[in-house]
Amino acid sequence: MNVKISPDWKEALAEEFDKSYFADLVDFVKKEYLRARVYPQGKNIFRAFDKCPFDDLKVVIIGQDPYHGEGQANGLCFSVGDGIQFPPSLQNIFQEVHTDTGAPIPASGNLDRWAEQGVLLLNAVLTVRAHEAASHAGMGWERFTDAVVRAIAERKKNVVYMLWGSYAQKKASFVDPSANCVLKTVHPSPLSAYRGFFGCRHFSQANAYLESVGNEPIKW
Repeated sequence: MNVKISPDWKEALAEEFDKSYFADLVDFVKKEYLRARVYPQGKNIFRAFDKCPFDDLKVVIIGQDPYHGEGQANGLCFSVGDGIQFPPSLQNIFQEVHTDTGAPIPASGNLDRWAEQGVLLLNAVLTVRAHEAASHAGMGWERFTDAVVRAIAERKKNVVYMLWGSYAQKKASFVDPSANCVLKTVHPSPLSAYRGFFGCRHFSQANAYLESVGNEPIKW
């Protein structure tokens, strides 16, 4: 199947695009865009991959499904477009970045700047109906994004995996912690952030590891 995704990722995931479940998933998603309001915009479904070339990848952050509010989802997990109010989880992420590294709270919640430095901001499910959280869960996206993490784990080492919450941690259960840096804590949502996300210092730990293996740190 000819999927509109950057060529390097297309090569890494070629086998997945030819599987029958993926054809069924594409059919479902196309029908959903015709009969309902779905986020993100169709052109942004694979934007996390387009913004973070496979060869440049240094960090993986895993979310669940896209924001389902008006104008929020832009194809990168936890990210919103310029001028969009920060959702609570993103507010908490920026607060921890500030506390951990001293970086100022940014004016924009657009995380393109992270992706362009080699941070893959991967949702487990890549589409969602407006105002219906998890409405596209269980339709095949999880199998596809499992394959994404597996492809990274098989082809690259010295990657930082920042796994927030049990869902993300299960997603990367096949990552070798002896060949990579695996950082785990609770999800940054308001329901759990005070139970370990605040004070986790994942951002400085990630940079220390990247520097230890000869990679440039991320400007969080």
